[in-house]
Amino acid sequence: MARRSLLVGFGGFLPDRVVTNDELAAQLDTSDDWIKTRTGITRRHIAGPNDTATSMGAQAARRALDYAGLTPADIDAVIVGTSTPDQAFPATAVRIQAELGMQQGFGFDLAAACSGFIFALSTADAFIRSGQARNVLVIGSEVYSRIVDWSDRGTCVLFGDGAGAVVLSGTDEPGEAGLLSTHLHSDGTAGDLLYVDGAVGRREMSGHLKMSGRDVFRHAVAKLSSSVDEALKAEGLEYGDVSWLVPHQANIRIIEGVAKKLNLPPERVVITVDRHANTSAASIPLALDEAVRDGRIQKGDLVLMEALGGGLTWGSALARF
Repeated sequence: MARRSLLVGFGGFLPDRVVTNDELAAQLDTSDDWIKTRTGITRRHIAGPNDTATSMGAQAARRALDYAGLTPADIDAVIVGTSTPDQAFPATAVRIQAELGMQQGFGFDLAAACSGFIFALSTADAFIRSGQARNVLVIGSEVYSRIVDWSDRGTCVLFGDGAGAVVLSGTDEPGEAGLLSTHLHSDGTAGDLLYVDGAVGRREMSGHLKMSGRDVFRHAVAKLSSSVDEALKAEGLEYGDVSWLVPHQANIRIIEGVAKKLNLPPERVVITVDRHANTSAASIPLALDEAVRDGRIQKGDLVLMEALGGGLTWGSALARF
């Protein structure tokens, strides 16, 4: 039997500081009602001076390892989805390796914006299926508060900071549980719809996130819906087979649109956007951690994950728990 990947550990970390819509409304031309109506967001966590993509990712990783009953010495690879690394290099992943006390294995970062966790999960699965790794830490860690323009109400109200992690472990034993399939896409011709106008190689730019919200929304609904269909068709499954939708937490309207397509009632969709806002690559693993730990996701459940981010990048993953 071919090796397959099991999701065996889950962990999350959110900074202590919570910023409500009312706090933002005191500084911007906006209101709690305006933000909630358009996005579903009521508050978000914001990194403190000592919080970094590395420190948050390491905290989430430790919790995922504890859940899995593993130690850092058991891990063969660390893959981090992030658009907000602490440095151009070394990679956040190797910094997390150091935080965990790992001297074995390998680590690297993967940049796919809000789709970063799905891309990292797919990459980890490929390493496991090929036999190059047995246990992989897959982490999404983001500090978007340091790249948004806090004077732009169209973007700064949307994002928050945090980290989420899963442990993916290979098995050769028979069974139905595991990561069934992943499906990745990108379209660089739409790259200017959502981007950061600066980087190490372009110091003249401001380094702030820029977004054409209406266009991104239009692409998100269409591309996420097609990605959902692609994942189910690949496994010969129907909408009714899905136990839980765990979507990227960008906007409640986008989430509701995909759920409606699946004919999933709201109580079968894991929602954290109201409390976390958009934590980019961290949003899906944070939502998974919450839903597994509170008992919503149970053994045998079919879980569908999907995300779209700057690039544009988008993808889906289907897993049996």
